[in-house]
Amino acid sequence: MEEHGTTPPGDGTTPLVGAASGLRRSLLRRTLLRRVLPTAAAAGLGITGIAGVAHGAVGSTPRAAADFPTWGTRWVVHASADTGSPAVGMINASAPGKDRITADYQVNTGRRVCEGNACSTYMAHLTRPVSGFLTVVAVDIPQDRLPDIPVQGGPPPGPGAARREMLARAATWLTADNGSQVPYSQSQVWKDGYRQDCSGYVSMALRLPTPGTNTVGLATDRGLTRPISLGALRGGDLLVDASGDNNNRHVVIFEKWDDAAHSSYTAFEQRGDHGTDHRNLTYGLPGGDPEFTPYRPVVFGD
Repeated sequence: MEEHGTTPPGDGTTPLVGAASGLRRSLLRRTLLRRVLPTAAAAGLGITGIAGVAHGAVGSTPRAAADFPTWGTRWVVHASADTGSPAVGMINASAPGKDRITADYQVNTGRRVCEGNACSTYMAHLTRPVSGFLTVVAVDIPQDRLPDIPVQGGPPPGPGAARREMLARAATWLTADNGSQVPYSQSQVWKDGYRQDCSGYVSMALRLPTPGTNTVGLATDRGLTRPISLGALRGGDLLVDASGDNNNRHVVIFEKWDDAAHSSYTAFEQRGDHGTDHRNLTYGLPGGDPEFTPYRPVVFGD
């Protein structure tokens, strides 16, 4: 299908920053998502001998826990689902990726923390090797929250958080293939389970069920989107050409207008003969391809 993007947008989110002076930040360099620094690390605090107990944990019945790998060094485990809460332990104190964690639930804090291309609002509740809360960006997975782990507690995301999360997820495919964009394919699925065409890409960004819906579904399913005007476009909205066959249909993710005249916009897209892209477009605008219509994902709630 010929389906007609490099640094994620600045959106005021908080980068993960180590607070203790003299802390060594010897991180395992990865080409996927986890190019991040530990949060508020306490110098010299190791895992051995730490008997910290998580405070402020959300009450719940015990759940089956799951194991996950980690990466990097000196990730702080916190007393509560707040990166500003006291440290109760540390992951990978002595070597990159040394420790695996076991988590039984996760909390959407409503506060998104980022470093490089990695962003998440989630903190995982650990049962081992330390009891406490760890930011999900320390976990060596391609997602920004733990798959198949219950989400509990925490405030709902603030206004605009769903849009920012979608754009951040869209940006991950720009470097997901060992530092390069995810290649285009109508038949193949990427490591996260989503089809590698334009509608699969948008489905990934919106967290729709894998392998993703098709372009027609994104335009016609009122449980997913609703039509809007061009002037109403905001970051995370879609421009969809649902006409023709699968060699002509296409969908892109609007990020921002390029100028006050709205003569072009910056968008994320998954396009044939290239793969994931982040570039200036005029689809749907006067003088551009008239087949494109703007739509708003209903998950944004506005």
